[in-house]
Amino acid sequence: IHSSFSHKSWMHTPDALAKHYISYNAKFLGNTEVEAPKGTEVVKDAVRKLKFQRHIKKSEGQKTPKVELQISIYGVKILEPKSKDVQHNCQLHRISFCADDKTDKRIFTFICKDSESNKHLCYVFDSEKCAEEITLTIGQAFDLAYKKFLESGGKDVETRKQIGTLQKRVSRFRRRSVLVHQSLKLFGQDFAGSISLKPQSTDVFDMVPFSPVTPLVPTAASNGCPPPPPKSSPPDINKDLFGAEPFDPFTCGAADFPPDIQSKLDEMQEGFKMGLTLEGAVFSLDPLDSRC
Repeated sequence: IHSSFSHKSWMHTPDALAKHYISYNAKFLGNTEVEAPKGTEVVKDAVRKLKFQRHIKKSEGQKTPKVELQISIYGVKILEPKSKDVQHNCQLHRISFCADDKTDKRIFTFICKDSESNKHLCYVFDSEKCAEEITLTIGQAFDLAYKKFLESGGKDVETRKQIGTLQKRVSRFRRRSVLVHQSLKLFGQDFAGSISLKPQSTDVFDMVPFSPVTPLVPTAASNGCPPPPPKSSPPDINKDLFGAEPFDPFTCGAADFPPDIQSKLDEMQEGFKMGLTLEGAVFSLDPLDSRC
């Protein structure tokens, strides 16, 4: 987490955010699309835009809707206070920037990447003197969520991806080696047969003796060495030299991840890798911005 809050300690116990959630009440000014996932100027423009829209609606008699924020390691839920209907559910790994107004102490905002459109949306709220506390709570939840992600195997995602790529290369190499081995075997048989000095043993009818073990095909001489083993069915390219299934990091053990889960883990890894930036900024620049 990149933070401009100096000498600040987290204000909640880990269990409060991991096993429960912290609830806040605020007014929801709305959300608007922004061009970048981070930046004070980015959110400043969004705040001014939404405040202006809210003042127009207020002049038309519309009140700023109240919402309940439930913050936990699983995200930031925005609910209707009475019905508890979830209006927005922002996962923490999708939140990249969070800031509050250092002058007003009421306005706070965060940027979240939408799960459907993949657009960056800036959410703006007006709280009663607790904007900084909410910002820090989101920061603490992000920090705990990232640690939980690492503990639950997220740290192995990149390793798994690399091993998976390597496994595909090994599989291709195995197929090629089988083909080369078969080609060399046939070539060796032809070559050995062409220089053989020892006639092949036959029966009284000058036929190769029948054996229930070997197929009914001529066996080339092998330069004084024991004849090659009977030709069996082609080796299973999906098994190694010991007849075992090749190691696949994505289909072994209890930590297996189906493709859809793996893609979500990859997405979470990228989100947490980007990090969350916490900032205290100044949004109230003119009288119009004073109250919503």
